[in-house]
Amino acid sequence: MLLLFALTIITPRERTAIMNVRRTLAIFLIALISIVNIASLVIVLHALFAGSHITGRELIVASVTIYLTNIIMFGLWYWELDNDFQDEQDFMFPQMTVASEVTGQPKWSPAFFDYLYVSITNGSAFSPTDTMPLTHRAKLLMSSQSMVSLVTVVLVTARAVNILA
Repeated sequence: MLLLFALTIITPRERTAIMNVRRTLAIFLIALISIVNIASLVIVLHALFAGSHITGRELIVASVTIYLTNIIMFGLWYWELDNDFQDEQDFMFPQMTVASEVTGQPKWSPAFFDYLYVSITNGSAFSPTDTMPLTHRAKLLMSSQSMVSLVTVVLVTARAVNILA
């Protein structure tokens, strides 16, 4: 997790060989975390449906961990993929549609926190709120995040609350 944090504070401004290596490493680590997080969800779901003796507290801790990892992971996906030095952008932020006098920020461009916010709102509302996905890959990522969040929140948390009751 510390390595991912270090990768998030290095914002590439131009494409260099070091940035290519950094980006490849970042995508590999995010993909690895994605696989592990989805595998964790599958394991928890299997335990739920297999009738394993799992306490409500264990299920809540597992679901919160999966949910928060999902938010951070997709925030990193959005940030990394939208900053890939292509002319095409993946997301349309509201600040991009108004004059800089309105925002008070000339030449506004999204930072990691903006993508984390998109991830939080998408993971909570299961849909985009103020930032719209423009490309197929952004829509695919947002759909994937919504599905993982929905399964985690609805199935796992509902079952955990049922056990506690």
